[in-house]
Amino acid sequence: MMFVAAARRAARVAAAVLGWRPDEFWAATPEDLRTALGLDADEAGTPADGVMLKRLMEAFPDDR
Repeated sequence: MMFVAAARRAARVAAAVLGWRPDEFWAATPEDLRTALGLDADEAGTPADGVMLKRLMEAFPDDR
């Protein structure tokens, strides 16, 4: 069940942040998703930029 929950969350993030439709999400590899989200930009762990953080905060508000 853990995989299902993680996949659903990743699909929601891909839809909200990247505008991916379900078929685009399921056709992508985990590395595709990582790259599209900019998580591979710097091995030192550069934080997400303000635009990405704002989109994530709008897509997943704390009051849910």
